[in-house]
Amino acid sequence: MQAMLDKIISILIPASQEELLKRFKRVSYEFKADGTLVTEADLAMQERMHKELAGFWPEYDFLGEEMTSEQQQAVLTDSDKGIWCLDPLDGTSNYAMGIPHFAPSLAFIERGQVKLGVVYDPLREECFSAIRGRGAWLNGEPLSLRDRAYPAQPAIAIIDFKRLPTSLAASLASNPPYKSQRSFGSVALDWCWMAAGRSHVYLHGRQNIWDFAAGQLVFEEAGGYSSTLEGEPVFSYQLEPRSAVAALNKPLFDNWRKCLQQQ
Repeated sequence: MQAMLDKIISILIPASQEELLKRFKRVSYEFKADGTLVTEADLAMQERMHKELAGFWPEYDFLGEEMTSEQQQAVLTDSDKGIWCLDPLDGTSNYAMGIPHFAPSLAFIERGQVKLGVVYDPLREECFSAIRGRGAWLNGEPLSLRDRAYPAQPAIAIIDFKRLPTSLAASLASNPPYKSQRSFGSVALDWCWMAAGRSHVYLHGRQNIWDFAAGQLVFEEAGGYSSTLEGEPVFSYQLEPRSAVAALNKPLFDNWRKCLQQQ
């Protein structure tokens, strides 16, 4: 897995710099059928990564955000092989509006489990990576949330209010159980920033498999705790969007879940 990770990083970084950075603030955007944005950069990045991954690992299938839902479902349904799961540009709305917060996200899934993940922030030159059972890293340096002291009450929460149940969003907004709240617009980087200890708790109502597969593994391998709002594991081998509740350690996680249940 380490050799695979090294090769992926060597592919993803130059692709991000050449396909994303060179187009940043220079492309227009269009709306897809679901109302989300897409740019030339999304499509160019997906095409390049698909081609390069197939060149090194032709035996594996490929699932990209910019494929049709029918194509995506066929990959998940029919493949008994490993799968590359790519979001070519997580944070497209940020990218399209010139907001400097976006990243491609790539996960390798085998037998219904994420085995490896990479998220690269090309503007900050931060490469987050993880191998299941081996750990997580930021630019090659280990990420670990263990053995840190954290407050019992969260100071900073990353929350996407837009996709939460209306009653929960309204309750959190009017009676927040944290000191300050952020929403950055990139699920992949949300998970990675949590893995780096840049927030205490996290909440998101609906994220797709290509959004979170890599980042959630980085967070998990760094030692963080997460579940859906219903208490299930966040990752599920399906296209159906998943909610996410997360915190940096077990006491914070238990307290955060309790707070949400009381809202």
